[in-house]
Amino acid sequence: MYEDARTQRSYDFNPVFEAVRPHLEGADVTFANQESIIGGTALGLSDYPAFNSPFEAADALRDAGVDIVSMANNHTLDRGEQAVRQAIRHWKRLGVEYAGASETEADRQRLRIVERNGLKLAFVAWTYGTNGIPRPPGKPYLVHLLEQERAFQQEIAEAKKQADAVVASLHFGTEYIRLPSEQQRKWARLAAAAGADVILGHHPHVLQPLEWIDNGDGGRTLVAYSLGNFLAAQKKPGPHVRIGGILKAELRKPIGASGGKAAVVIGGVRFLPTYVRFQAWRGYRVIPLSQASEAELPGVRGIREEVASHMRRWLPELLVD
Repeated sequence: MYEDARTQRSYDFNPVFEAVRPHLEGADVTFANQESIIGGTALGLSDYPAFNSPFEAADALRDAGVDIVSMANNHTLDRGEQAVRQAIRHWKRLGVEYAGASETEADRQRLRIVERNGLKLAFVAWTYGTNGIPRPPGKPYLVHLLEQERAFQQEIAEAKKQADAVVASLHFGTEYIRLPSEQQRKWARLAAAAGADVILGHHPHVLQPLEWIDNGDGGRTLVAYSLGNFLAAQKKPGPHVRIGGILKAELRKPIGASGGKAAVVIGGVRFLPTYVRFQAWRGYRVIPLSQASEAELPGVRGIREEVASHMRRWLPELLVD
């Protein structure tokens, strides 16, 4: 993918997102899980199994409309502490907020809040692990791990005190399995009970269904257990690793609410399935699945119908574009 984006003096990933740009930049807030670390070319670019991407990949995401990224995933420490710090510095230069990784303990304690139209959204992010790579001694803040349930819930509860809504990004689950594991369900329940309004999951590399879960306080939490691969150079174990999506939801305060922190109402939930188009490891483009042709994705009509049904499995009212 890096070679495909190479220009005479740099890299240009902007064409990759052109077909979905209106969906990304059209939102008030756009969040993405950035799986490969953006450490820059000075550290040496690398792909699977230890990733490091050029700064221009981050530039393209920002230009496409991404406002905040999660850096907490199993590849965060692929290229060590220096890559994490380089990535954070670049996200800062771009004016893109980041969650799930921190420069210092003080940065770890800083709550990530994005405010739009009078609504404060707090973003928190964790990963199940880092492929066995330990965090440097004395620097647990570099990447936020799903470890202690009590601390996990306390952080979400504290975020809820300072914001109108909490969005929790969880890197968890089993790769290539299209239904959530009991561990995913457990962490989702814990997050919901602590005050998370939306849970965005990733790691399985395939789509998993959405659902509402009770938060134990008379409300409900929207859970996306896995949003699949938005952009990846994968072909195996099957076509589903090239299918991801854009989840859209409207968060607002109840009309007429006054005093205190009224519960946020979530509506307008809809899902746009996407497909990673490429041929012979060239020409990478993220496109709506509806634009994929029969030639590039045999049986595409049936696949589209199955994906829509799969995502509605526990959320039958979900609108699928």
